[in-house]
Amino acid sequence: MTRKAKKPMRFGDLFFDILNHGIFGIFTLLCIFPFYYLFINTISDNALVTAGKISFYPIGIHFDNYLAILQLGDLVTAIGVTISRTLIGTVLMVFASALCGYVFTKQEMWHRKLWFRLIVIMMYLNAGLIPWYLNMAMLGLTNNFLAYILPGIVAPYNLILVKTYMESIPAELEESAQLDGAGYWTRFTKIIFPLSKPILATIAIFGAVGHWNSFQDSLILMQSKPELFTLQHKLYIYLNQASNLAATMQSGGTLSQGQVQNLMNIKVVKYTVAMVTVIPILLVYPFMQKYFEKGIMLGAVKG
Repeated sequence: MTRKAKKPMRFGDLFFDILNHGIFGIFTLLCIFPFYYLFINTISDNALVTAGKISFYPIGIHFDNYLAILQLGDLVTAIGVTISRTLIGTVLMVFASALCGYVFTKQEMWHRKLWFRLIVIMMYLNAGLIPWYLNMAMLGLTNNFLAYILPGIVAPYNLILVKTYMESIPAELEESAQLDGAGYWTRFTKIIFPLSKPILATIAIFGAVGHWNSFQDSLILMQSKPELFTLQHKLYIYLNQASNLAATMQSGGTLSQGQVQNLMNIKVVKYTVAMVTVIPILLVYPFMQKYFEKGIMLGAVKG
């Protein structure tokens, strides 16, 4: 059999493709440019960065700013706290979501529909900031690292995604293991959990990004323990310091030479810290993208 000749593209289709690719190309550049701008300011000459003369390309390239970050002891501690809460919180959240989602797929669960409906209702009800803080204080989770971990172990949205995905797995796989004498735990660990990798990778992305970017819990709950501040909280502090010094200069206040030098340092440091907070997500997300797309599609629609 001979191959059919490829049908020539009509002018209208060609014009649409060019326009479509052009629009999305421009949109992509607009999304990438802030990260690019941030990066070139961290590797350019600090005096030029402070003067605002770096716009489209780096000048006086160096990587001393990233090395200088290691000299900030409190920032290194904040990085350690953020990495710890992200790893521990994400692992526990994924395992708890998988286990709870599996339990909710069982018809024999006691009042299964009632408990599931209560969990769904939790997605729409929020007591507010003050009741949340009072509750955390009564539980002893202020100035406590566990405040980063315990509240986020089970998230209703993640639980719904995992439950829906697990219900799409052919029941015959689990039934055959049950006939061979496998219990719930064996079936969960040997069959269901491995087959649920796409949706678990998806909620792992949600959890990791949420933990990495979170700073409100650190700001409100860790007021007496600076050693438990997260990286985002430290970035917030640096931004405030730079803003306050800049406001003093603009209002005609007098600053000492040391304060002016400090302003320059803070501006450079805040760019570098901001870049440090973004780099891990930019590195991890592309590798998880295939699981993310598959997990969202299969976890959102029951097969």
